[in-house]
Amino acid sequence: MTTPVLNTDFPGLKLAARGKVRDIYDLGETLLIVTTDRISAFDVIMNEGIPHKGYVLTQISAYWFRQMEDIIKNHIISTDVADFPAECQPYADVLAGRSMWVKKAQPLAAECIVRGYISGSGWKDYQQTGAICGIKLPEGLKESDRLPQPIFTPSTKAELGTHDENISFERMCEICGKEISEKVRDVTLKIYEKARDLADQKGIIIADTKFEYGIYEGELIIIDECMTPDSSRFWPKDSYQPGGPQPSFDKQFLRDYLETLDWGKTAPAPALPEEIVRKTGEKYMEALVKLTGKGI
Repeated sequence: MTTPVLNTDFPGLKLAARGKVRDIYDLGETLLIVTTDRISAFDVIMNEGIPHKGYVLTQISAYWFRQMEDIIKNHIISTDVADFPAECQPYADVLAGRSMWVKKAQPLAAECIVRGYISGSGWKDYQQTGAICGIKLPEGLKESDRLPQPIFTPSTKAELGTHDENISFERMCEICGKEISEKVRDVTLKIYEKARDLADQKGIIIADTKFEYGIYEGELIIIDECMTPDSSRFWPKDSYQPGGPQPSFDKQFLRDYLETLDWGKTAPAPALPEEIVRKTGEKYMEALVKLTGKGI
């Protein structure tokens, strides 16, 4: 098994932030985003990495960013290390396939979630209130049912180690401004509907997904990652059966394993068996191959 990349350390480059998965380097007018093989669950970063996960996430994001250019511009300058600034070249071997050279945008202070199916926290919310984030839904829906139409349910952006909090669209307008919030909502729904239809042709159901946006030179653009197994629920279409949880191409497999443990979902993380690491990696890779037709 290939040794996973858990952390990067590039002397001569300025580390601006280290998130759950990505290491971000400040190159002055631009940023270098490096996607590691770290994996988190329940907002806790596991000790073990998932080999090739950073490559998979970067390639899937790049695929979707290209597909959505007719709807919204994105932050990518290049994903080809040969194009990166000279100070990045000594680290080309590590950066290849798992990094993006991007524009430095001002991120919006909300995460933008769109749900086309009822699952996860949305299902729990619906069971208690008959609604998701205050959006009333028809009675009698089953877990994993397709919604009559996709819904936009924003959340706050939590600090590392804390949980995002679902908020109403009205609250998002208070935080980000009404005009930009309305534009983000409309763009998010357009992206999701196009992606849902594309993925459907490739045997994948995108149940829900999360986007981040920023302002660059006065214009709204999409940033960070785009419809990866980390930011979305991907279900195999051929086994879809509403009425309960679905098998998935994302880290739900890991979450399901962790739910069997006597663990309080706080750091430190439990050790992961090699089989769980391997199978999680296989699910990520399967998503890449199904969507793009290419593996490593």
